[in-house]
Amino acid sequence: MTQRVDLATVMDRLAIDEVVTGYAVAVDDGDWAAYRALFTASGRVDYSSAGGIEGSAGEVADWLAQTMKLFPVRQHLIVNRLVRLEDLGGSPGDSAEVRADFLNPMRLAGPESDPAVTAPNFVAAGRYAFALARTRDGWRLTRVTVHETWRHMSA
Repeated sequence: MTQRVDLATVMDRLAIDEVVTGYAVAVDDGDWAAYRALFTASGRVDYSSAGGIEGSAGEVADWLAQTMKLFPVRQHLIVNRLVRLEDLGGSPGDSAEVRADFLNPMRLAGPESDPAVTAPNFVAAGRYAFALARTRDGWRLTRVTVHETWRHMSA
């Protein structure tokens, strides 16, 4: 590899990491416009393993906007990111896949909830599979699949 190709690969990895982080921040902040902007026009999301829906990024954003009202306090921690860039004979291609573990502590809303208490009482964890494509606007998500492996709820 040349230094130019190495630099391009590093820049792609940083840009992809920013998209994955942007995904978590958008969900945690309830910024559904930012969420939609992370996807290509044909982007798909599958939350079915976590009891959710599968559909276009717009459909899932609408569903999340309603569902996340149940969790006024939430934080996605996305770790152990394994990034695989398409390899075109030593040069980076225009597609990538990211496998990353997640831990998602949240606080359920409810009439008996004390607004001063923000400790989580619902935690979900598992693995994300992200597929991305390089577009004229930078890296965008083409598919996100949630593989929830466990959850815990406390009083």
